[in-house]
Amino acid sequence: MTDELFELAGKTAVVTGGGGILGGVMAQALAARGAAVAILDIREAAAVAAAGRVTAAGGRAIGLACDVLDEAALARAAARVTQEFGGLDILVNAAGGNAPAATTSKEMAGPDDLLGGSGTARTIFDLEVADLRRVLDLNLLGTLLPCRVLGGEMARRGGGTIVNISSMTASRPLTKVAAYSVAKAGVSNLTAWLAAHLAPLHIRVNAIAPGFFLTDQNRFLLTDERTGGLTARGQAVIAHTPLGRFGAPQDLAGVLIWLVSGASSFVTGAIIPVDGGFSAYSGV
Repeated sequence: MTDELFELAGKTAVVTGGGGILGGVMAQALAARGAAVAILDIREAAAVAAAGRVTAAGGRAIGLACDVLDEAALARAAARVTQEFGGLDILVNAAGGNAPAATTSKEMAGPDDLLGGSGTARTIFDLEVADLRRVLDLNLLGTLLPCRVLGGEMARRGGGTIVNISSMTASRPLTKVAAYSVAKAGVSNLTAWLAAHLAPLHIRVNAIAPGFFLTDQNRFLLTDERTGGLTARGQAVIAHTPLGRFGAPQDLAGVLIWLVSGASSFVTGAIIPVDGGFSAYSGV
């Protein structure tokens, strides 16, 4: 009986950003529990490759090119998913990430770092608005728009579950990544707002807040390309993570399956940390 609570057979899931490391593993986890999975990614080759890994393991999957900031593209993807699998029950919004161009070089700005000063540091005053906007849009609008388009399909079918991807930085802003921190705080707020707004339509909305997982978007901050070791920032992260390591993509699978299955049928509006204890440790 307990195992049946986590079964997803007969369900269809969409994973945005599924061509990435974390999104790909989440797609595989959903398929392993019986769901048919549509993997969306702005990079068609990455989406198709991720779907291939699912099918090679015995699951059902398709990979589709889709820009999560393009509502027309999302609508086309929804139509294709419905055509291929007959409906839509689960949405996982894994598209997102940071960018070096929207990242400061120092944790705190000093008088010598101001424009016209040393010229070597990048503070908030030096970052380009276009770069900040790209990170804000990708993470916040890139979550909101799929909720509108694909969540609308769920509403018309009578319900479903949405899982957004927030971050530790939503509640404890991380240094250097202003736009990313602001956007993820918005994702957490949006999750709670949608949970209440969509409850009468039988759509549950929750979020996972990962701690530090090595991905293509943050590797430049946490590891030293020259030595292969950790940067000072990477070392600080490990020192403030009680379990003493970075997260592995598979660490997200269990909580994801719980959130999209009948095992969490009375859970909505929750932000679940998967962070090795980072949010529980003050460092002193």
